[in-house]
Amino acid sequence: MPPKGHAILSASSSERWLNCPPSARLCEAYEDKGSDYAAEGSDCHALCEFRLKQALGIPAESPIENLSWYNEEMEECAAGYATYVTELLTAAKQTCSDPVVMIEQRVDFSHWVQDGFGTADCILIADGTLNICDYKHGKGVEVSAEWNPQMMLYALGALEIFDGIYDIDTVRMTIYQPRKSNISIFEMSKDALLEWADTELTQKAQLAYEGQGNFSCGEWCRFCKAKAECRERAETNLALARYDFEKPALLDDDEIADILGKVDALTAWAADVKEYALQQAVSGKEWSGWKLVEGRSNRKYTSEAFVAAAVESAGFDPYERKVLGITAMQKLLGKSRFDELLAPYIKKPQGKPTLVPESDKRPAMNTAKSDFMEEF
Repeated sequence: MPPKGHAILSASSSERWLNCPPSARLCEAYEDKGSDYAAEGSDCHALCEFRLKQALGIPAESPIENLSWYNEEMEECAAGYATYVTELLTAAKQTCSDPVVMIEQRVDFSHWVQDGFGTADCILIADGTLNICDYKHGKGVEVSAEWNPQMMLYALGALEIFDGIYDIDTVRMTIYQPRKSNISIFEMSKDALLEWADTELTQKAQLAYEGQGNFSCGEWCRFCKAKAECRERAETNLALARYDFEKPALLDDDEIADILGKVDALTAWAADVKEYALQQAVSGKEWSGWKLVEGRSNRKYTSEAFVAAAVESAGFDPYERKVLGITAMQKLLGKSRFDELLAPYIKKPQGKPTLVPESDKRPAMNTAKSDFMEEF
């Protein structure tokens, strides 16, 4: 398992403090409450470590009995991660007689970031190439390896340990995110990485460590502990909220396009403020003009077994029978048998039209206008 402890300027939060340096010290005032998502991710990282060590023939004790979130999907994810890394190792052995693999390796990048350290999920070195592999269990946001500061910090820390031994000239960074079917790879030269560290990282890290610099809001706010109370975020989103949404025809195309790029951040900020206010009210705080009440709830059985017995004794059938859903049916039959038996009876309807940024990987839909244009 990785070492305990958290750096003020951690690799995992680097996107935030590089873009918004003073947020690093601001977040120190908040208790780290954790979340179910974080706990599930930690469990899966422990399982990934175990399965990878198993695949490489390294003695390891199974963590499964201590994993609160363990399930079949997590097992599949960990097995896939172990397979992916072992395939990288097998490929490396084709051209390198002695590739090196390190699992849950602690790295220190304090040469550039004061008190900076972290733990890389997997490091593989072969033929002058440093491979950094990072497992992501989240299925909400797709993570890219391209210019990913967390991965770059891990790479810097790994260079501090291994560069003099293995004469590294290339850094390859991989995000393995199975629940998003995402394997993102980014490669850069060691010189380019060091140039970024010397010209950009060091200055921003120093500002962040001292609690200096300018506040800035963006996608990195979603993991900030101060996101609900941050004045900079509030002012940015309130400026957007001043648009007159009831009369969109009065906005020009550029304004509407600008709003589309920011509206998700606006709604996320509003939800964060509302959740923060609720939790504070539950803890006893009173907000002027607001009160805490009991919300609606649905009736439920105290014991389904007793209910079924009582209904059956009265001469009725308490059960309903329906076909399993697609996911449950595939688990029951197995993928190959599922495809063999049911492929002719499965259809995937066209998804509901959704506006997304041009960077989204999905192909653009044909609209009535584009269909019309294709006919001429």
